[in-house]
Amino acid sequence: MSTTMANISAQQVKDLREKTGAPMMDCKQALTEAKGDMEQAVVILRKKGVSVAAKKAARVTSEGAVTSYIHAGGKIGVLVEVNCESDFVARTDDFKELAHDIAMHIAASDPKFVRKEDVTKTDFDREREIYIAQAVASGKPQHIAEKMVAGKMEKFYEEVCLLEQPFIKDQSVSIAQLIASKIGKLGENISVRRFARFKVGEATATVAASKPPEQKTE
Repeated sequence: MSTTMANISAQQVKDLREKTGAPMMDCKQALTEAKGDMEQAVVILRKKGVSVAAKKAARVTSEGAVTSYIHAGGKIGVLVEVNCESDFVARTDDFKELAHDIAMHIAASDPKFVRKEDVTKTDFDREREIYIAQAVASGKPQHIAEKMVAGKMEKFYEEVCLLEQPFIKDQSVSIAQLIASKIGKLGENISVRRFARFKVGEATATVAASKPPEQKTE
C-alpha cells in the first residue's frame, strides 16, 4: 500500500521539522516520498536544501550579522560575519542560530580558510608535495601516487576549510550542507564572508576572508 500525505501523522511531521528545521509542508512531502522513513526523509530534505542553495548561490548577500562566540573559560573567542540577502532574514531566530552554530564550530575546529577556493597556491603546493613524497616513499608507482594524493587533498580540504568540515554537532553534515538547509528554509542565499579566531597564549589569530563569487541582484 502506497504512502500518501494522508497517511503521514502530524507527530511524524513535527519530529522531522524539529530534526531538520524545514518548513512543515516540505517535511510532509519528504515523509510521503520516503514512505514514512524518517532517515530517508532527512536525506531528501538535505538534497532539496543543496539544490535550492545552488540556485541562489550567485545572489547578492549584502546584509547579515557579525556574531561572537566565547568558549567556556574565556580561552577561545571567535568573530564571524555571516551574510544573507535581507535585514529581515538577518533578524530571524533561524539565521541567528546558524551564525551562532558556525561561530561555535570555528572555536572548536579551528579552520584556516572559508572555502576550498580560498586555499593559497603555496599551501596547496606544499601539502601536495608532502603527500606525493609519502606515496612515492611507500613504493607506489607515480601514477598510483597521484591518485592517492587526490584523495589526501580532499581530506586536507576537509581539515582546513570551514565549509568542508563536518559540523561538530552533527558529523554527518558539513558546514556547507548546514548552510544549505537554512537557505532552503529561509529562501535566501547565505554565505560566510570572514572570521577570526583568537586563543589565549597564541601569538597570532587565525583570520580568514572569502571573496564572494560574482553575484547578481536579479
